[in-house]
Amino acid sequence: MPESSYPFDLILFDLDGTLVETAAEIADAVNDTLAELALAPLEQPRVERWIGLGTRELLAQALAFRSGVPVTQARASGAFAAVESRFAAHYLQRCGTRSRLYPRVRETLQALRGIGVKLAVLTNKEGRYTQRVLDAHALVPLFDHVVCGDTFAVKKPDPRGAQDCMQRFGVEPGRTLLVGDSSIDVDTARRAAMAVWALPYGYNMGEPIEACAPDRVIQDVSWLLPDPQTGSVR
Repeated sequence: MPESSYPFDLILFDLDGTLVETAAEIADAVNDTLAELALAPLEQPRVERWIGLGTRELLAQALAFRSGVPVTQARASGAFAAVESRFAAHYLQRCGTRSRLYPRVRETLQALRGIGVKLAVLTNKEGRYTQRVLDAHALVPLFDHVVCGDTFAVKKPDPRGAQDCMQRFGVEPGRTLLVGDSSIDVDTARRAAMAVWALPYGYNMGEPIEACAPDRVIQDVSWLLPDPQTGSVR
């Protein structure tokens, strides 16, 4: 277990916009798909507003926006399943090609493991894409568990994934922290009765993270590290 002065035994991390900047390759896959439908491409900042909802919903939003129809209509279209299949193929090819770790991610995860903190990924990205991104950046050995958007029948902000992690490691909500970049992460943590710290450089549907009222806004993940003298976080 971690040193008693460190406040958390378990830290859950969102993936996109928190650990890895993935927007460029997600936008590439969206535009690959739109091109097959003879639809104009979307600029990356537009796509970024839909990151965090899961790739299926992101695709529905993109199709609706570019086709000029309601999202419900795009999602309910008889052709949606075939388009989703094509997007899946494109995104599997794109995963890891233009994404990058945010500053201090690897060394922070290594240091947290070194003091005995359990680490998990809690993402709405489907498992096949999550695995590709984690593999591309050699992150798999740094995590004790991974919960994806299709691990359960529900995804964030439903707290089931977060609760599963706590049960798995026998950690109480008061000793658990969720680190993310969006209102979805903040809502998830509140429903799971755990602390939530947020990063300002992620996606959050184009809104400032401060508006979500997380417990703390930290500038990068190294703010999770304990002070070498006191063992407490800054």
